[in-house]
Amino acid sequence: MAREIQCVGVVGLGTMGAGIAEVVARTGRLVVGVEVDDAAIARAREHLEYSTERARAGGKLDAAERDALLARITYTTSLKDLGDVDLVVEAIPESLELKAQVFTELEQVCRPDVILASNTSSLSVTEIGVHTGRPGKVVGLHFFNPAPVLKLVEIVRTVVTEPDVIADVEAFARDLGKEPVVIGDRAGFIANALLFGYLNHAVSMYESRYATREDLDAAMRFGCGYPMGPLALLDLIGLDTAYEILETMYRQSRNRLHAPAPIMKQMITAGLLGRKSGRGFYTYDAIDSPTVVSDVDTPATAEDAAATRDVRRVGVVGTGTMATGIAEVFAKKGFDLVLRARTAEKAELAVAAVGRSLDRQVKKGRLSAEGRAEVLARITGVTSFDDLADCDLVVEAVAEELAVKQTVFEALDKAVKPGAILATTTSSLPVIECAAATSRPADVVGLHFFNPAPVMKLVEVVATISTADDVVATADLVCRTVGKHPVHCADRAGFIVNALLFPYLNDAVKMLEAHYAEADAIDTAMKVGCGLPMGPFELLDVVGLDVSLAIERTLYYEFRDAGFAPAPLLEHLVTAGRLGRKTGKGFRDYG
Repeated sequence: MAREIQCVGVVGLGTMGAGIAEVVARTGRLVVGVEVDDAAIARAREHLEYSTERARAGGKLDAAERDALLARITYTTSLKDLGDVDLVVEAIPESLELKAQVFTELEQVCRPDVILASNTSSLSVTEIGVHTGRPGKVVGLHFFNPAPVLKLVEIVRTVVTEPDVIADVEAFARDLGKEPVVIGDRAGFIANALLFGYLNHAVSMYESRYATREDLDAAMRFGCGYPMGPLALLDLIGLDTAYEILETMYRQSRNRLHAPAPIMKQMITAGLLGRKSGRGFYTYDAIDSPTVVSDVDTPATAEDAAATRDVRRVGVVGTGTMATGIAEVFAKKGFDLVLRARTAEKAELAVAAVGRSLDRQVKKGRLSAEGRAEVLARITGVTSFDDLADCDLVVEAVAEELAVKQTVFEALDKAVKPGAILATTTSSLPVIECAAATSRPADVVGLHFFNPAPVMKLVEVVATISTADDVVATADLVCRTVGKHPVHCADRAGFIVNALLFPYLNDAVKMLEAHYAEADAIDTAMKVGCGLPMGPFELLDVVGLDVSLAIERTLYYEFRDAGFAPAPLLEHLVTAGRLGRKTGKGFRDYG
């Protein structure tokens, strides 16, 4: 028979523990909160009063409900006061020694049937449980911060956790209004195991000065729709906390990608822990404040940028979705646009595709019929490279094949006037290889738009070792002029977004391949626990498994890191023709 959980003990009332206490008390259950001393209890009480007052002010609680909620929480400094609870959730700092001590003491005071749960985010629940005489009653119950807001709870079973314990905890989590996923005992579980590898990779990029902190964060927000950039998120989590999680993961996985980037240890030693100390990757206006202030690393203003070249007439080479999208972006901002296709028929179809896109905007009231006509009047379809001769900027958007792109750049080099900027939209190929096909490598730059170009705000501006400073400055200015957010990086496989995104997606495939969790559970964990717009398997099926595999191979061949090697499961699915939504089958069947 299922346990009735009416009274819950919460050991440790820091930010996480206090949040868990609030979540439990909201359901009408009694909570006994345990802290080390009266000062810690006072801080916990203050935190709960502040949090519930915000909920009241936001209309989520009325005054009577708030008072009743707070009345259901009692405080103590003794674990002995947990003798009558039905479930205990431990939420003390991430120290195996401290947690083991608490669980040993809990066994002495709690009834034999009581479930003992740890909120650990990375430590082994099995190692915690063996310090009791009832390891079958021990489970991981990992809430996400802030607990009153985030819906995900990871329920971690060990090899000896009793099935009825898992069932009762899962029912309890659902009754709290949470979305539980049940998984095995592995460092980082689902969300942290996937999240922290990605965060660590971003720190390594920052440490090598591949991109600025602002550009790294903007790239993932605008390019992937993430709620926060990786470095801002690390500042929120706390670099000390992140370091401990990565260390725990590395000790178990021995994956070099989990080894904390050296700069993290240096920052921790210097006291740069993130928001909690007022400074981390960014500087904040006060301790625990979310408000970023300028510091010595804040980028210079646009007025301080290098000189730029005049761009009035733009050419686009290609007729696919990306090419027509880029053409639309420039034409809508008043640029004269020359769209080069291989045949007159393709040119006509490409201009018609822009027209259909504009028609949808007129239908939605975002554009007038007159505005549509003006945009189309600025676009001229041509078939000869010579028709691009007087363009100030030409953007190549043909197939993602190096030989094809090099042929285009050879033709542009001969046809386009001196001083014009030649850009490639490649998402993964070396920009320098395109530049080498010309006699003017200083004029070549990468302009990686994201699909659909009229909607996505991000453009990665990729400078090669030969690109002139004024070309980079012009590319930046042009992007801003057409309403895009440019981020800058060097010419390296994957640039920023793909270099961070696809190793994370690959790790998710490896997790599925190891039968650690199902695709649905992994997708849920990343969407609900991390606030991502899509789970990894949803995203892989949308991007296309063949495209994803090609990008992952490019990253692996460039960096030669075993952690980047494409998961065999992904290769097998591509070989079998399961490429995602475009074939009706990928990681899921779409009928």
